[in-house]
Amino acid sequence: MALLLGVPVGVVWVANLPYPIIRRPVASTAPILLLPSYMSMDSNYRQAIASVEQSEQLIEKATSPADLNLGEQKVKQAQKNIDALPIWFLNDWPEYKYWWYDWRFNTYEFNAVRTKVGQLDAKVFQEKNAQTLLTDSEQALLKAKEQYQQASTPADKQVAIASWRSAIDQLEQVPSVTLAGKTAQAKLNNYQRDFQEVVGLAAGNERVSAFIESARQYSWQAAKAGQNPPHTVAEWEQVENLWQEAIAQLQKINSDDITGYAQAQKLLAQYNSNLGQVKIRKQAEQDSQEAIQLAQRKIERLLAATPTTANSVNRNQTISELQGIINELGKVQNGTTAYLKSQELLLSAKNKLNQLQATIR
Repeated sequence: MALLLGVPVGVVWVANLPYPIIRRPVASTAPILLLPSYMSMDSNYRQAIASVEQSEQLIEKATSPADLNLGEQKVKQAQKNIDALPIWFLNDWPEYKYWWYDWRFNTYEFNAVRTKVGQLDAKVFQEKNAQTLLTDSEQALLKAKEQYQQASTPADKQVAIASWRSAIDQLEQVPSVTLAGKTAQAKLNNYQRDFQEVVGLAAGNERVSAFIESARQYSWQAAKAGQNPPHTVAEWEQVENLWQEAIAQLQKINSDDITGYAQAQKLLAQYNSNLGQVKIRKQAEQDSQEAIQLAQRKIERLLAATPTTANSVNRNQTISELQGIINELGKVQNGTTAYLKSQELLLSAKNKLNQLQATIR
């Protein structure tokens, strides 16, 4: 900053305003006036990289919820630093190299960091949901066990048994790739053994138990196949079919068997809810694939129609076509296989749109 001594503060302030119309002339005639901008960007850039590295270590190798919470804070800090970097400024930054400032910005590394932040944010979201499911399931299990032990009538015992089984089923649904899932798997055998020792085979006759067990096997396979999204449409269809098979097994239980029927209805409500979510995810994947494919066709047409000389480009028409591409890419939903690719194309299209708009201002 000593290089700017003697320059009026107001001049430096105006020169560093985040507007291309001001910054471009300054960069070509008196680039040293932009030193505060370079320093701010370099600081945010380096802090973003450091925060991502720290958050990745905390989240990917978490040993406790406290690690995940700290990792989440680091992800938010990294996103805050990234948001502080003006995209239009970054596009110009590599053009300027001066002896009086050593910057380390790298476009490839920046895009990799931004992608990693999105992945870590999704990982934290999955971990928090899994932790909530684990906590709720354990609380429900302990409550059901207490209700069973305090039940004074066979009907009350059957209600408690159904709740107990349901809680164990919920524990099985905790994604195994998460910290909470690993904790659940470590505890599950003890919970199941405890259930068998306390309850035995009081939860229905053999026929009903067979249907319920079969349904659970299908549901377990469905939950396993649905883990770690995103998935293709074909993969979501496989998950959907497994949930439908689980539901079909439960629908074989007649209402004559009061205990088994009540248990089956509770599982049906849960399985139908899961099936509905899978159908939503499958539709989102299908819609997103259609959107990105249409956007890619538009991009190919635009590239094919673009003249080789810059002066021959119809800027207004190109801007209109770019806006159409951006709108189409915006339809690609988060959590689908096309999302990351769509974000890359979206960033490229927006950068090109900003460049064209700047030339006709």
